[in-house]
Amino acid sequence: MSRILPVIFACIAGPLIFSGNLAAQSDTPEPLKIGDVTVSGLVHERYEDWNFFRGAKGENDYGYSGSYLRLMFNEKTKTFDWAVEFAAPILLGIPNQAVQGSPLGQLGLGGAYYAANRNNTNAASVFLKQGYMRLKGAHSSLRLGRFEFTDGGEVTPKDETLAIVKRDGIAQRLIGTFGFSDVQRSVDGAQYTYSNGDWNVTAVSFVPDRGVFQVDGWGWVVTPVTYAAVTRQATWGRTTAEWRVFGIFYNDDRGVIKTDNRSTAAKAADHAGIDIGTYGGHFIQAIPTSAGTFDLLGWGVLQSGKWGALTQKSGAGAVEGGYQPPIKTLRPWIRGGYFYSSGDGNATDGTHGTFFAILPTPRVYARFPFFNEMNNVDAFGELMLRPAKRMTIRSDIHGLWLANRNDLWYSGGGAFQPWTFGFNGRPSNGARGLATLYDVSWDYQLTRGLGVGLYGAYARGGDVVQKIFPQDHNSKMGFVELNYRF
Repeated sequence: MSRILPVIFACIAGPLIFSGNLAAQSDTPEPLKIGDVTVSGLVHERYEDWNFFRGAKGENDYGYSGSYLRLMFNEKTKTFDWAVEFAAPILLGIPNQAVQGSPLGQLGLGGAYYAANRNNTNAASVFLKQGYMRLKGAHSSLRLGRFEFTDGGEVTPKDETLAIVKRDGIAQRLIGTFGFSDVQRSVDGAQYTYSNGDWNVTAVSFVPDRGVFQVDGWGWVVTPVTYAAVTRQATWGRTTAEWRVFGIFYNDDRGVIKTDNRSTAAKAADHAGIDIGTYGGHFIQAIPTSAGTFDLLGWGVLQSGKWGALTQKSGAGAVEGGYQPPIKTLRPWIRGGYFYSSGDGNATDGTHGTFFAILPTPRVYARFPFFNEMNNVDAFGELMLRPAKRMTIRSDIHGLWLANRNDLWYSGGGAFQPWTFGFNGRPSNGARGLATLYDVSWDYQLTRGLGVGLYGAYARGGDVVQKIFPQDHNSKMGFVELNYRF
């Protein structure tokens, strides 16, 4: 962490000292136009510093930089839209000893980038990030081509509280762009949307593209997904709410070895594919009162189908609540919640009971991404402060356990290249306690286009971690990032 402390200090001090002048700058720069075509883009730079749990060998203490450039051309008319966007990820200084054999595995995301890019310490590429046509009617649209999609992101509530609750607690739990990575995820397919008043119906079928950790994002990963959802906004007086019901079908016939708690021999002998249906919904509500604003969240799913030769029976659920007291200076927001996803209790029976996360963005729900939402219990408390319009400070405390001690400690965010399953697992050794996680983030929007973000986390490993990483079962991670949008 000492590698980025001077940078963090400079990034915090500068905006705080000059925030008065920056606030006076224009918030609405004119878009760049070439005729009827709008040109926009993103320049992203992040330096990450990892001190992962330390085992008997391997490089757990390292830093690397990731740059991400995006350039989009798009046109919008009354009857159709089109967009073409290119992305150029650049990775420098990836550690070359952060990938070890089981049970150590990949020692942080540096190891994931190294393994995904043919063991190169520097990697770069240019590929088509999006390229689509959207046909539009009075209430419906049809989008065809390559685009980004997130489950739960079909509708953005007008209420600010609901919009943030949905962004941080609903969207991308099962299908996401993997926005934290320096490559990210797109999909190739078709999306139909019908919106009329408070109602929205969305249906999408796609094949995910390569990316996430692999800088070459041109090709496909043949794991087709079909998603359908109905969402409705509701208002009762000053109270606003939203509900959604949805279904997802996921198929994977790639023949790669699945990550689960069976023996290596049993997994290697199972060449059958994965066919899983996921059915669920969510409900969110914001309740303004004279004593402040309260919010509620409920989300849950059940899964059935086939996990190779096994029968899939699993589920997951989350409940959260928050309170914003009427303090104008800091605009505090206190939240807490509980998440549970099933694990598999018997590696030798005919049932796979581990909740399957499909294609999520793990870091939305694991800000220090050494775990994900599979075989997971997460009880958390959160404090958010917004002392200025452009500044957000957030700190979380998470108690983390494995849901079932006979299952694995999982990480990863789903298929991202043809030859890699996409989820990793370490043995539990009969323990359940994973870690206690403490973190803090600071985000400041200097201008409409330029923002800076800082993050620091400390994880105190529990019994599961201690049995695999006895040399040091505590871990730290931090980063500083800059984002410029035009």
